[in-house]
Order: sequence, then C-alpha cells, then structure tokens
Amino acid sequence: MKKIVMALVAAITMSATAVAQDENQHKQERTQPNREEMLKQRTDETVKAYGLNETQAAQLLELNRQFADKMGPMGGPRQRGGRDGHRSQMSRGDKQSGDSVKAREQRQRPSREEMEKRREEMKKNQEAYSAELKKIMTEEQYKAYQADVQKRMNFGHRGGRQGQRARRGSENRD
Repeated sequence: MKKIVMALVAAITMSATAVAQDENQHKQERTQPNREEMLKQRTDETVKAYGLNETQAAQLLELNRQFADKMGPMGGPRQRGGRDGHRSQMSRGDKQSGDSVKAREQRQRPSREEMEKRREEMKKNQEAYSAELKKIMTEEQYKAYQADVQKRMNFGHRGGRQGQRARRGSENRD
C-alpha cells in the first residue's frame, strides 16, 4: 500500500512540475515580442489613430526603424520587470557581497550633467523625428498628432490623474 501511495505522489509531483515549466515557457514567448513586431505595432497604432494611407504607413515604418535606437528602448524598464525586479536581483547580489541596496543604487545613478545631456539628446531626437513625421503626414494629421503629444506632456507634468482632477475642479469654479 505504501509503495502505491509513494508512486502516486511521485507521479503527481512530476506532472505538476512539467505543467509549471510549460506554462512559464508560454508566458515568456508571449511577453517578449521581437523588435520588428514592436515597430510594426507602434506604426499600426499611429496609422489607425491618424488615418494614414498605405504610402504614409510604409514611410512611417521606415522612420520608426531609423529612430528606434535613438528614441530609447521600446517598452522601458517597467515592462521588463521594472524596479522591483531589478531590486530583487540587486538584493540577492548584495547579500552575497555585503553591500546595502541603497549604496549600490547610488553608485549607479548618473550625474546631473549626464542626465541633462541625455535629456538634450532625447529632445533633439524627438524634434528630428517630428520634423520627418511632418513631411509624411498631412497638415491635419500632423496637427492631431501634435495635440496628442501636448496632451500627454501636460498629463505627465501636472501630477497625473490627481492633477487632472484638480484642473477640472478649478475649471468648474471659473
């Protein structure tokens, strides 16, 4: 009787492990699209949002390819695990080396000058991208694009949703 129970427990454990490994593999395949797929997705979203024709779509895809490296990583760190994933990896390494997480983060932070240089470079790249995009889009399409860019900038600089609520409140009082 004990042998049968032990055999069943072993079989269940092995099958559960196999299923868990299979699920992890499928998750990794779904969450990591390649660069070209991401470029096409970004282009398709813009085409739909502003009603671009096929010629414009092809030009936009080529423009997105040209600026993909200049505009920074697609997806950003949050889609790749974000700070929490980064901290947990750092914590594991820090326990081995004896460093504190805070001390290690401080060593990796760029200086103000480096940050300013990056900001200026990003601004120049964005201006160059917008200039090329203006050549591709019609005047109406480009105006709509500019309005959306401005809306995103204002949303981010005013405290997100809380800032938006505050603005609505002040508009109602006027």
